[in-house]
Amino acid sequence: MSEAVSRGSKSKASASAPRPAAKNYITPQGYARLQAELRHLRSVERPKVVEVVSWAAGNGDRSENGDYLYGKKRLREIDRRTRFLLKRLEIAEIVDPAQQKNRDQVFFGATVTYAGDDDKERTVRIVGVDEVGHEPGEISWISPVARALLKAREGDVVNIRTPTGPESIEVVEISYDDA
Repeated sequence: MSEAVSRGSKSKASASAPRPAAKNYITPQGYARLQAELRHLRSVERPKVVEVVSWAAGNGDRSENGDYLYGKKRLREIDRRTRFLLKRLEIAEIVDPAQQKNRDQVFFGATVTYAGDDDKERTVRIVGVDEVGHEPGEISWISPVARALLKAREGDVVNIRTPTGPESIEVVEISYDDA
């Protein structure tokens, strides 16, 4: 009987075990930005808000105290973002594009210029999911365009699916920043 109970416990425990997180590739610059944001939240933002909340709490009735209510809400937001950043930094795998030896193919961190069906050239830099949006032209390595471009070489034509239908894009130039 104890074997059946323990077997049941194992299957239940394995069903609730956390799944391993997906790869979180990030450039050294992106990692530094996330660390800087975390430091700023912990050493500047949170202490300021805590000061306002403690001041507002001393003013009496908290139910109609806007500074207190907003401050508590802002503290929750800061704490949520801090937890998120800690988790993302913990699983981050830093990939330095400057160390890429095979520079004639598109890999993580590459800056790629490509031309679409309309012959208009676009330049994108393939970065981690936590880095997108900091600079114009950055795209996540898991985006459809980046996935189509990965491992392509200059002159290669790759196909991507767009909402308007399939589109062919030609790789014009590949570079890796040495900064």
